[in-house]
Amino acid sequence: MAGRRAGAGPGPGALLAPLALLTLRALGAAGHPQCLDFRPPFRPPRPLRFCSQYSAFGCCAPERDAALAHRFGALAARVDAGLWAACAGYALDLLCQECSPYAAHLYDAEDPSTPLRTVPGLCEDYCLDMWQTCRGLFRHLSPDRELWALEGNRAKFCRYLSLDDTDYCFPHLLVNENLNSNLGRVVADAKGCLQLCLEEVANGLRNPVAMVHAQDGTHRFFVAEQVGLVWAYLPDRSRLEKPFLNLSRAVLTSPWEGDERGFLGIAFHPRFRHSGRLFVYYSVGAGFQEWVRISEFRVSEDDMNAVDHSSERIILEIEEPASNHNGGQLLFGDDGYLYIFTGDGGMAGDPFGKFGNAQNKSALLGKVLRIDVERSERGPPYRIPPDNPFVGDPAARPEVYALGVRNMWRCSFDRGDPVSGAGRGRLFCGDVGQNKFEEVDLVERGRNYGWRAREGFECYDLKLCANASLDDVLPIFAYPHKLGKSVTGGYVYRGCEYPNLNGLYIFGDFMSGRLMSLRENRGTGQWRYNELCMGRGQTCEFPGLINNYHPHIISFAEDEAGELYFMSTGVPSATAAHGVIYKIIDPSRRAPPGKCQIQPAQVKVRSHLVHFVPKEKFTRRAEITPRPTAGAPTKVPRRGRPTAPPPAPTQLPARPTPRLARPTPRPTRPTPLPARPTPRPARPTRRPGGRRGGGRRGRPGKEKPAPSNGAVRLVRPAGLSAGRGRVEVFAGGRWGTVCDDGWDFKAAAVVCRQLGFAHVVRATKSAEFGEGRALPILLDDVRCAGDEKTLLECRHAGLGTHNCRHEEDAGVICSHEDPDLRRP
Repeated sequence: MAGRRAGAGPGPGALLAPLALLTLRALGAAGHPQCLDFRPPFRPPRPLRFCSQYSAFGCCAPERDAALAHRFGALAARVDAGLWAACAGYALDLLCQECSPYAAHLYDAEDPSTPLRTVPGLCEDYCLDMWQTCRGLFRHLSPDRELWALEGNRAKFCRYLSLDDTDYCFPHLLVNENLNSNLGRVVADAKGCLQLCLEEVANGLRNPVAMVHAQDGTHRFFVAEQVGLVWAYLPDRSRLEKPFLNLSRAVLTSPWEGDERGFLGIAFHPRFRHSGRLFVYYSVGAGFQEWVRISEFRVSEDDMNAVDHSSERIILEIEEPASNHNGGQLLFGDDGYLYIFTGDGGMAGDPFGKFGNAQNKSALLGKVLRIDVERSERGPPYRIPPDNPFVGDPAARPEVYALGVRNMWRCSFDRGDPVSGAGRGRLFCGDVGQNKFEEVDLVERGRNYGWRAREGFECYDLKLCANASLDDVLPIFAYPHKLGKSVTGGYVYRGCEYPNLNGLYIFGDFMSGRLMSLRENRGTGQWRYNELCMGRGQTCEFPGLINNYHPHIISFAEDEAGELYFMSTGVPSATAAHGVIYKIIDPSRRAPPGKCQIQPAQVKVRSHLVHFVPKEKFTRRAEITPRPTAGAPTKVPRRGRPTAPPPAPTQLPARPTPRLARPTPRPTRPTPLPARPTPRPARPTRRPGGRRGGGRRGRPGKEKPAPSNGAVRLVRPAGLSAGRGRVEVFAGGRWGTVCDDGWDFKAAAVVCRQLGFAHVVRATKSAEFGEGRALPILLDDVRCAGDEKTLLECRHAGLGTHNCRHEEDAGVICSHEDPDLRRP
């Protein structure tokens, strides 16, 4: 490449090759990668032609790479030929740092209170070397006149371009082992805890026990509350004011914390788009009798967002001898059959009959049932699938698909690997234990899962456990009650947005608040356990995500695109509106831009909409010692079926080898969940903290203060100069956008003046600088006189009140110069 220095020694690229061979390990003090759009890096869909060193992993899609190549060509046409011959290599280096997986650090984009750099932060030795022959290049690379003014003073010039945290300066970050050995992988701490972030999706819910989608192309999601209400949400997270389904008068529950009765499950027919059928599972009672009911409903012919309540058809009712262990999951398998998961009838130790309900094939309690609900309009409410395992057994109920379960709370079918389909159809369940162990099972046809003979891997009923005819299946994982006392089953991640998580089974515990994961070794069949924790330092804060959640994990969910969520509450009562839905986010890697776009089918809305306003906040805490994780699996008493080995981080693609020929740098269960009445637990431990060396100039390592109310920042696509971007405002403890088709020059003047600019060039509309979909819309109908100190002093619709969408996000273009005095 022209402009490479003659006689240069091995550059950073040569030093990076050995780094790709480093073994995966947890980092105690590693930074986190992030792009200029505040999101994680990604693997481009095809190799980059210009910034090829970031073809394997970085922040540029081919379109951005082409734009940088065009900018490089434009520079070549403007710069003196002699200067260009010596400095083209430097120009390529600096332009391509927008593609670096650490671009946000290089350009100070992680600090919303600081203007985005126009040149990446440089290491001192590199800068001094470049200044010697190529300082004239910066007038063409950067519009920063302060930088131009320092051109004649080498020390001040390079100090201006330096970073306080020298770990992140270019090009030393290329050979920094802490930054590169785990690049592109889910980061784990020293205890093997995988660090993730969360995004709030819905709030104000009363024990949200289920969130499902209709698989009809609309990408709506439906959230069921334990009291018997089901709410419809649109893809933009606005909720219909009128409930989709209201069974609150029929559902049996109470306000008592720990009451396991209520509305427990919902499943849409696989062909809901055409049939309009859905099925629900709920508790009912009369006098001293209680039972669970599985019913079919149909959607209203006049409103696709409302159920015809007169259409209820009872499919099955099962008497409950006690008020706990009610099961509650409904699922449709790929075979088209409806799977029903029942509890063992309650009390403790399954005391019903000689061997308990769970081991009694003639009882429907303590089972996984499978029935055929097709063609049931004019015949019996359901039929028996011909391949059900006990169809020919006169001592068994033909509905039984599997037995020996205690109280399975939340089960899911694996969608399978998006490319190979591996794992598709596997049925995972969390089965709540008695008083020692919680377990995760892979449910298969005709198998016995051991209860009450066994709890987890250990014997519970010694006599029954010694029975040679038991032939029970051991769980794939079990954990003791020091880690949690009520498992909540989850899902295998098969979504598009976060490739690192593919194949990871994510689940939790209602009592301890732990988020956990299992990953299968396909070669050995063993399952590796890792706890999940919230991203440490500013991993979650930089992209505007949250790092905490309410401790009682009630349920998990999967949207139509396969992304994962969980529901939790701070008060596990069916009448307490403290439930929140969180989306699980991997801050280490995302899919390439545009790959995961969805086109929801149109939804006709007859009800008023309640726009979503997030309430959860990022929590700053001092670094604390991580809570204990399961270092090894529970031992199996007799049989050697393997389970999770000691935790180890998840593997991901190898890091790219940047190509640079510079001189060698100097390296540097709510209600239904608990199996027994228990006191409300303490809030689970979190582990956020500060990034090493994350301070700004003169304040290394200090925690940044929260922005003041009314503070603003500009967010813009990479490559644009400072002073232009989408307006984001800090109010009520969170950042959000301004959405207004009437956004004008006077309002823009308030923003520019706050940011230190003397002049307004233009007030931009219609999301000219991109849509802030990750944030709430905080201001609408903003009307300013022009002399206000912040936008909050202007007239507006009210904080969080708006009637617009992110397609109307407002922006500004500010300037230090009077635009009317600029040369033509």
